[in-house]
Amino acid sequence: MFLKNPLYCVLCLIAAFFNVAGLFLLAGAEFLSMILVIVYVGAVIVLFLFVVMMLDVQKESLNHQFPSPYIKATGTLAFIFAIELLFTAYHWWHSPKASELAAFSSSSSVSNTHALGELIYTHYFYIFQVSGIILFVSMIGAIVLTHQQSKSGTKRQSISRQLKRNKENSLKLVKIGFHKGLEK
Repeated sequence: MFLKNPLYCVLCLIAAFFNVAGLFLLAGAEFLSMILVIVYVGAVIVLFLFVVMMLDVQKESLNHQFPSPYIKATGTLAFIFAIELLFTAYHWWHSPKASELAAFSSSSSVSNTHALGELIYTHYFYIFQVSGIILFVSMIGAIVLTHQQSKSGTKRQSISRQLKRNKENSLKLVKIGFHKGLEK
């Protein structure tokens, strides 16, 4: 809404993911925090950046983007949120009752990753499997919807045509002279 450039929007999404990862760290879920950074920032956001950079986005003048009229308000809010997070983190680490307030009790014999795996694969096994099936069906649906139809209306792959393909009928070697273009 405030930013018109999609690249800045993706960068703000990266900052939001890092903030959520910080909240996971404060809650004692180190594994989820690192997975969020690795999967979302490392893979999904890179994909978004490629898509945004490949789009033909009209360049706007820099007067409308930076300095934005919202930059002072945004900076003030960011500073207030940073102070609140530091205040919360300080009191969380120095509180004697912090372990009692955690979502799951942590014992010294079980790591955070082991406890999460045990929780997912024992108590929430069916929900985990159903979510995997939903993601699989949505992936198949996306492939079916984006698959191009041929002129005859069928969605088929011509394996015999692919097997008949060889170097002689698919490549054309052209000798290009110096400072000359390709022939049509």
